[in-house]
Amino acid sequence: MAPVTTHPGACPLDCPDTCVWQLTVEDGRAVALRGDRDHPFTRGALCGKVNRYLDAVNGPDRLTTPWIRTGRKGTGRVAYRPASWDEAVGRVAAGLRASIERDGPESVLPYYFAGTMGLVQGWTMGPRLFAHLGASRLDTTICTAAARAALRSLYGASVGFEPESIVEANLIVLWGANPLVTNLHLWPFVQQARERGAYVVTIDPLRTDTAARSDEHVAPLPGTDAALALGLTRHVRDAGAADEAWLAAHTTGWPELRARLDDWPVERAAAECGLPAGTIRRLGDRIATTRPTAVRVGLGLQRHHGAGQAIRAICALPLVTGDFRYPGGGALVTTSGHHPVDNGPVIRPAGMPAPPARSLNMSRLAAVLTGEADPPVTSLVVFDANPAATAPDQARLLTGLGRADLFTVVLEQRWTDTCDYADVVLPATMQPEHLDLQTSYGHHYTTLNLPVTRAPGAALPNTEIFRRIAAALGIDHPAFRDSDEDLARQLLAGAPITYEELRERTYARLTGVPVGSAPYAEGGFPTPDGRARLHDPALAALGVDPLPGYTPPAEAADPELAHRFPLTLLTPANRYLMNSTFASLPWHTRRAGPPRMHLHQADAAARGLADGDAVRVHNDRGAFLAAVAVDEATRPGLAFTYKAYWARRSPGRSNVNAVTGVRDTDLGEAPTFHDCRVEVEPAGSASSAGSACRWPPRR
Repeated sequence: MAPVTTHPGACPLDCPDTCVWQLTVEDGRAVALRGDRDHPFTRGALCGKVNRYLDAVNGPDRLTTPWIRTGRKGTGRVAYRPASWDEAVGRVAAGLRASIERDGPESVLPYYFAGTMGLVQGWTMGPRLFAHLGASRLDTTICTAAARAALRSLYGASVGFEPESIVEANLIVLWGANPLVTNLHLWPFVQQARERGAYVVTIDPLRTDTAARSDEHVAPLPGTDAALALGLTRHVRDAGAADEAWLAAHTTGWPELRARLDDWPVERAAAECGLPAGTIRRLGDRIATTRPTAVRVGLGLQRHHGAGQAIRAICALPLVTGDFRYPGGGALVTTSGHHPVDNGPVIRPAGMPAPPARSLNMSRLAAVLTGEADPPVTSLVVFDANPAATAPDQARLLTGLGRADLFTVVLEQRWTDTCDYADVVLPATMQPEHLDLQTSYGHHYTTLNLPVTRAPGAALPNTEIFRRIAAALGIDHPAFRDSDEDLARQLLAGAPITYEELRERTYARLTGVPVGSAPYAEGGFPTPDGRARLHDPALAALGVDPLPGYTPPAEAADPELAHRFPLTLLTPANRYLMNSTFASLPWHTRRAGPPRMHLHQADAAARGLADGDAVRVHNDRGAFLAAVAVDEATRPGLAFTYKAYWARRSPGRSNVNAVTGVRDTDLGEAPTFHDCRVEVEPAGSASSAGSACRWPPRR
């Protein structure tokens, strides 16, 4: 009988929690998975989707050999044949070389993001290769770019209060955050604070699971968060609750912001937000009188045109109240700025040639592939991403991916929508099969994940695939012979721990911010003078107001669009899907249910729709099919559907990104998925109605 062993590792998925797990292995195969009960933040729990992670690891649909296209793009796996690694890598090298020789190195674009959050597999060897080639650089905007830009402007980096210290807060404001679905391991800390007497408020246009379990739910109109923050800050100022001494010592720009607030009486904020003025006053009273107040900001609220100003306005509020004085007080969007692990020098190591190159915005991939880029992109290499399902303006994107002159390579673990448009598909390993280093954007622990199981068939780690491509291109620089352990050591070069020490401990708290501390009680923000910037003159050069202000959502506030497309559409995360990960697995898709369009009863009745009816959701960009869900989670004029379904497994072979547009936020050039107007109508035929309600989908 083969020995049974248990090994620590880390969840690689796009979640702030970065759980540490214990993996049971028998004869080289993962047979059981549970959370590590000793981890200080995740404490042994795994979320519903990751509890079934081994369904993905051991699934019969894993890619185990390279594939080369023989038929028409977009027609599925029938258009491909298996190939050896030598043939496939040779084909990749030939395609990249042809683009470079014909159109220059900037005609090559790598496209990658958070299919794994691991730094070794996701953010080192692949980007290193493309930097060396002089390929177009990818501006990775699709998730947090607006928030990062706003936090750099305000605090100097993506920093905030120490998350475990939220237990010390007496008022917790979960602003655009749904931790029960997207940050599960924060919730026990919130509950611990509640047991001590804390009051919990969720600010969200939708009545989410978290909103339903909070003490109060405030539901502003989508995209009006900055107006609400300014109204609350005005109320705090008028109540005499601004911490004038702390503001004078540790911020710049308070006099200017104080004057700006004259323009934001509660009544104006209430009108913009679609809220009763009394709701804002009552919450303003709580914020004015409760120390410490913790404001935990979610990432979804930044996906509209005024996102940067919204994050600045929200995160300025606890500066005005002086909440950063106290453990558990202040604001937190992401902990990324606290991690002393920098992949920049690893991507471009000293001595490796890395020519300057243009940057292309990943959120504008549809536009880039259909004429925006000059020179045009003629080679696309996709890894750790599934843009055919997740990028905006889906119809135009698929037109671009279908170009006959576009050579596309996809590194993948299973056959996705994007694979249908590849010229070469290369099989990649999953987390138990490779080495990786995981930081977190929701806590302060860094984790080492070691390979403990066999990869299926001929699957290889991303790092090894890029080493082979480099060799096939004739690149002989020693940087492309670095092992995964070498890369991990390089990533830890500036950290207070060695690779060997982390290997012994699995995870470690590498930040200098202790649990229970108030890291900015005496200022010391990562700005040149240590002060937070309520007024940032550098923004004027970008055409952005140097003071926190309100930029209305582009579509939600457009009266002409409102007439033709009267519903504002939001696309939150599903409890059982992680971006597009898991969206092809039977257990997860059964739990997630079919694509549904959630409508308020008034909107459903006005369209003659009942629960379960098949509908077509559309605007000028495209359409998708769904089944109606009539519930009280929305308000009239607001609809939502969950993101992450694969288009080819959805009714009508399109998903919600058929209606989302390519438009930049005011800061960070991020996408505006939630700044979207649509109309809903009955599906046009019996066949489309049947397909809209069929679930699970046919393969």
